[in-house]
Amino acid sequence: MANVVVIGAQWGDEGKGKVTDLLSRSADMVVRYQGGVNAGHTIVVDGRVLKLHLIPSGILYPYTICLIGPGTVIDPKVMLGELDMLLANKIDISGLQLASSAHVTMPYHRLLDSAMEKRRGDRRIGTTGRGIGPTYADKSQRSGIRVIDLLDEQRLRDRLEEPLKEKNKLLQTIYGIEPLDEESVVHEYLEYGQRLSKHVVDCVQVIHKAAKSRKNILFEGAQGTLLDLDHGTYPYVTSSNPVSGGACIGAGVGPTLIDRVIGVAKAYCTRVGKGPFPTELSGNLNDQLTKRGGEFGTTTGRRRRCGWFDGVIGRYAVQVNGLDCLAITKLDVLDELDEIQVCVAYELDGERVEYFPSSSDDLARCKPIFETMKGWQCSIKKCRKLEDLPKAAMNYLYFLADLMEVPIAIVSLGASRDQTIVVEDPIHGPKRALLST
Repeated sequence: MANVVVIGAQWGDEGKGKVTDLLSRSADMVVRYQGGVNAGHTIVVDGRVLKLHLIPSGILYPYTICLIGPGTVIDPKVMLGELDMLLANKIDISGLQLASSAHVTMPYHRLLDSAMEKRRGDRRIGTTGRGIGPTYADKSQRSGIRVIDLLDEQRLRDRLEEPLKEKNKLLQTIYGIEPLDEESVVHEYLEYGQRLSKHVVDCVQVIHKAAKSRKNILFEGAQGTLLDLDHGTYPYVTSSNPVSGGACIGAGVGPTLIDRVIGVAKAYCTRVGKGPFPTELSGNLNDQLTKRGGEFGTTTGRRRRCGWFDGVIGRYAVQVNGLDCLAITKLDVLDELDEIQVCVAYELDGERVEYFPSSSDDLARCKPIFETMKGWQCSIKKCRKLEDLPKAAMNYLYFLADLMEVPIAIVSLGASRDQTIVVEDPIHGPKRALLST
């Protein structure tokens, strides 16, 4: 497998958890490199539904090292809850490792996140309210608390004293929220540190030791390309870099260590929260995709907005991530449709554009230009080989590969591990004639 980065090629929620779980079978180490508990991966194993936010999906394999890198932000209370859930499901967590330099989401981060979002009113971004943005902001302002600080009482007190004074003043004077008690915060977070201490490691040393031993390393991102802080639909984005380049910074490796980048995209599009969404559907079609796809956020439970596949953002994701191949998920959600539309370009101010606008205001004015594909109107959930798929479904995959200009190597047809086609000869789309139906 070599060293592989798995990223979301849309607005997140593409099914990266399942793809990471699949690839983890061949991985010696899985590294989560950015984001926090605003991420959510749902994995179905032997009929059990496991929901993870911080812990890499590879934890389900007993001999795989799962490392949470310094580019992530850690909510220790949530993380310990996940560990307890895994233990209750008799899953071995001895392979979990946590970067000592990862930053910690503190209680004032959560309070500020919710208060700021509420204050925005109609201009709200649609954050999860889990304190991720404020945690990254403190990291950039060099006033953050790191995992290593939770392991020593005096160091935690020294690091916390000034930030807590500042945040308490902000909470009281601007948002009318009661201040936090320093002793309570110190006591709570020292206890978290004590419980997590056996998992804490020097991330860079661990990864490079594995690389030197020629181990297979899988780098797992959260969210998706269009939520990237620098390359997404700003300001309706997350507060870190989910793109493939973020793996280098968030894990502490150079780009020469990365051998392959796999993008994960749904056979249609969804997004959560605010922001422009050119192919968004409404009415019965939206309801149908929502119901069949189970389109509710793993982290927040919010209903996702659904739309047709957008080839413009798909090509953009190929460019900014350097994708080698694609995994297409939830193809089965389209089973009942007689026609399927695909956005191939936009109309912006009366002109056809095939590029992704850098301004969210421009994107909001874009009208999708569609091409219509014939649906297959039968269940494909039991298909396990490409040749089992109906011709119309194959044509849809060929069309997407052609549109994105990248081969499709994995096709997911449901939530379970076995509902997956791993393509030995990846589907190449460029100029390939469609099958006669």
